[in-house]
Amino acid sequence: MLNFFKKDPVDDKSSAQALYDKVLAMKSDSHEGRNARLRLGMLSKVHLDKTFVAGAETTAHYIEQVAHAAVNGKERPPAPEPQLFQQVKVGEKTVWAYLPEEFVTPAFILGARYQKTEISAQQAITEMQALADQLCRYELRLDPPFTVLQFLRDELAAEDEAEAEQPSVTQPPE
Repeated sequence: MLNFFKKDPVDDKSSAQALYDKVLAMKSDSHEGRNARLRLGMLSKVHLDKTFVAGAETTAHYIEQVAHAAVNGKERPPAPEPQLFQQVKVGEKTVWAYLPEEFVTPAFILGARYQKTEISAQQAITEMQALADQLCRYELRLDPPFTVLQFLRDELAAEDEAEAEQPSVTQPPE
């Protein structure tokens, strides 16, 4: 049985990658296999969300660094890059989670594009969900797929609710 949440947490990056590979290699649709895929799916969801946020935050910082370098006549700093490993909180413990480059790079780029306002929040949600759907359906064999960027969905819903509560002001005809 895979009890990667019952014993010591995944405490290093190589263990996180080995866990990912082991779960994906499982061909069984048994209760145990499905539970292992669901657990990995939960880690992957958090990893994708954190990678999106990291893309946005590091891009904001990078833009500041580039501007500072330009003002001071210094060399442009290297562009930020996505991380294949993220630390994820599981209960009281923090574990490492791994996702391959084919998932972290697009998530990171979407976060960067959102930060630079190249895409809207809704576009970011749509594209990130498509990425999560791909991971869930074709890698983890999970259906239905998990929902990513719930924090951004909640923010949009709150904005929509606030707009709906405000009385509309009509302009008199001229």
